[in-house]
Amino acid sequence: MQFYRESKNIVLEHLQTSENGLTLEEVHARLNKNGYNEIKGKEKVPTWKLFLETFKDSMVIVLLIAAGVQIILGEIVESIIIFLVLIINSIISVVQTKKAESSLEALQNMSAPNAKVIRNGVRQTIAAKELVIGDIVLLEAGDQVPADGRILESESLRVNEGMLTGESEAVEKHVAAISEEVALGDRRNMVFSSSLVVYGRCSFVVTNTGEQTEIGKIASLIATAKEKQTPLQRKLDVFSKKLGIGILILCILIFIVEVGRIWLGDNTDDMTTAILHSLMFAVAVAVAAIPEALSSIVTIVLSVGTNKMAKQHAIIRKLPAVETLGSTSVICTDKTGTLTENKMTVTNYFTTSKGQKAEFPKVRQNWSSEEEMLFKIMVLCNDSYINNEGKEIGDPTEVALINYVENFEEIRNKNNREAELPFDSERKLMSTVYTINDSRMILTKGGPDVMFSRATHVLINGKIEPLTKEALQRFQKTNEEYSNEALRVLAYGFKQLPKEKSAIGPEDENDLVLVGLTAMIDPPREAVYGAIEQAKQAGIRTIMITGDHKTTAQAIGRNIGLMDKNDLALTGQELDALSDEELEQKLEAISVYARVSPENKIRIVRAWQKKNRITAMTGDGVNDAPALKQADIGIAMGSGTDVAKDASAMILTDDNFVSIVNAVSVGRTVFDNIKKAIGYLFAGNLGAIIAILFAVIVGWSNPFTALQLLFINLVNDSLPAIALGMEKSEPGVMKKKPRNIDEGIFAGGTMRAVLTRGILIGIAVITAHYIGLQHSEELGVGMAFSTLILARTLQTFAARSTTQTAIGAGLFSNKYVIGAVALGFVLYGITLLPFAREVFAIPAEFGFSEWLIALGLSFGALILMEILKIIARPK
Repeated sequence: MQFYRESKNIVLEHLQTSENGLTLEEVHARLNKNGYNEIKGKEKVPTWKLFLETFKDSMVIVLLIAAGVQIILGEIVESIIIFLVLIINSIISVVQTKKAESSLEALQNMSAPNAKVIRNGVRQTIAAKELVIGDIVLLEAGDQVPADGRILESESLRVNEGMLTGESEAVEKHVAAISEEVALGDRRNMVFSSSLVVYGRCSFVVTNTGEQTEIGKIASLIATAKEKQTPLQRKLDVFSKKLGIGILILCILIFIVEVGRIWLGDNTDDMTTAILHSLMFAVAVAVAAIPEALSSIVTIVLSVGTNKMAKQHAIIRKLPAVETLGSTSVICTDKTGTLTENKMTVTNYFTTSKGQKAEFPKVRQNWSSEEEMLFKIMVLCNDSYINNEGKEIGDPTEVALINYVENFEEIRNKNNREAELPFDSERKLMSTVYTINDSRMILTKGGPDVMFSRATHVLINGKIEPLTKEALQRFQKTNEEYSNEALRVLAYGFKQLPKEKSAIGPEDENDLVLVGLTAMIDPPREAVYGAIEQAKQAGIRTIMITGDHKTTAQAIGRNIGLMDKNDLALTGQELDALSDEELEQKLEAISVYARVSPENKIRIVRAWQKKNRITAMTGDGVNDAPALKQADIGIAMGSGTDVAKDASAMILTDDNFVSIVNAVSVGRTVFDNIKKAIGYLFAGNLGAIIAILFAVIVGWSNPFTALQLLFINLVNDSLPAIALGMEKSEPGVMKKKPRNIDEGIFAGGTMRAVLTRGILIGIAVITAHYIGLQHSEELGVGMAFSTLILARTLQTFAARSTTQTAIGAGLFSNKYVIGAVALGFVLYGITLLPFAREVFAIPAEFGFSEWLIALGLSFGALILMEILKIIARPK
């Protein structure tokens, strides 16, 4: 049953209850049938299980095998280092996962603790979780609604349902049935669990409890919404699986080749020892190929991005969100407070003598008599004020009126209120009584249609004249023009009262003298216009999703450039009427969605994701939480609910759309820098693999020990890779289209750079190895290790850009790169100290001349990298 469409008597009959409430027996029976009025949490995955799941990665498995083999062979130090790196990465992953589990818990904590009910005709207070369908509940100002229900009696009830609808303005409620089907925010005869009564009182009959309430349905949506992996996570997962399998195959082949040589050769050495050496050789290849610190480096570069974003008013809750932002191609944004200022502002007023005016006339001497009376009514028929701390107190519409009239305090100080009739939803009017210029009068403001019907006269050039048809049509035409621009319109009037009349009633709000109109709107933020245009240039589509009315949303959308001429706007009901196929066909043309439900928001997000578009969603209310979780990146407002924040990946501290676009720019830069770090690591590893494979093919000894490779991968390479994460944006970063979701991590010239730099490093190392072998195998290892570590360190300069040379990018513009290279040389220098030479297998005969050869080969490789970059640069 659609309870809001039925009379209260039919609803009571359907629920088998009465206004005297249920009996105790009926309560127990319904409690046993439907359960408690609470939202149940889902079973959590144990921490130990989350920890073990992190070891399923293909590259991790290869490293575990390598570490296990090394333990068997007695190489304990190398194994311990590998295990420590893997454990640290697993702990980081588990901590991030545990943080993301809190959104449902926050939603459970929103439920009201107690409820005032009528049972057996007796008023009593019970635990809210004991409410059942058919209970009669009493509410008053300040109460949190404990369950969904149909209103039975109402006295000026106003309820803040922002956590469900996303609109902060309190909703006026009534008892009458609603004939047509309407959206959740327009069901004015219903109250919903977890909303807040801000004014008045009512009684209602409970229609739904627990997970069947609107807030309970949102909890279910949160539980079922799947968090998406970021594009980088997906690409790294795919790549790591392929790399892991490839490395295993390569290691096995190398081991087979080496064992075959031993078996077929005439070497008289102990065969078991030779086979063990071959196994160590294969393990060294695995260690050389896998960038053990890659996960940690990506995490650190993302963390650097979070610090940059924090300065742009964007707080990152989940690290991968930094990179996701850089891939975003659709931003689904709320209107109120994000695109707009979230502050009602008077933009225009109308009087018969002056017509429409936008600016407040500062020179009082130039005011017409109609303007003077209009401004007085705006200020005196108004309950809002600004306190000593400068805080605005009162209804946002009324605050807008006193903010517009610059001398409002002067007007108030000269006039004392004698009586009043507060605003209510049935009259749609507010009236106050003042004595102005020795004349006692009632000042009234309200909805234009109501005011027009109550007026019999109009103020023209200071004189009260009969309201002619032509004068009324002028007011009506102006009201229509304002309404077509989605402006909120109020009309103002007055009437003289007898001095002896001490009190007023609704009957006095007749025979009014019309004075003028005001038009107001929550205006767009000044910087939004440029941000929308910047997003367009970056290939990002901006979609407005709001709980506000369609006409208002369209007007704002066109004003800020979000809606083009042929773009569509849909309400939640119109969206519900579309099949998935119809929505898919129209999706690209729809720029605005109004009066939407939580289910609508998830459907919109999924429709864009189905088109392989990385989608960001903003929100602040509980109703936004499921869509925030479903989106590729959920963006919560800093002023929003804890539920929304916990379901999001990013929080905007200034609730500003501009900050999202700025964060996208940072995200793109971060992704570029991650690719630079990945390219740097894999080019260095490729150089090592080329040198090892060449040694296998030509029958040379292994050019590296496993410890040397671990030292380079974990210690020496990590610092330059992190420094690359500090690079500034590439030129035109926000003029490029969003990255294709299917684009690999080595796309965009990265693979070419990896191959070029890897081959050049490999050639330099092979040359050094050959020179060293002319003296001894030990010197060959020392020469190969030195050249590899120096060439990989100097490669940092070439890795700063795939198109610009180090000089073109600004040789000293990234101080972290300079520092990392310098520190890399220092760390390498430690390996040459007497106490460390034996550990790192660098023989005593490795001296200054050998070091110069290694350095010369490394610099030669760097110069060739930069020359080839210039040759390959697009003309």
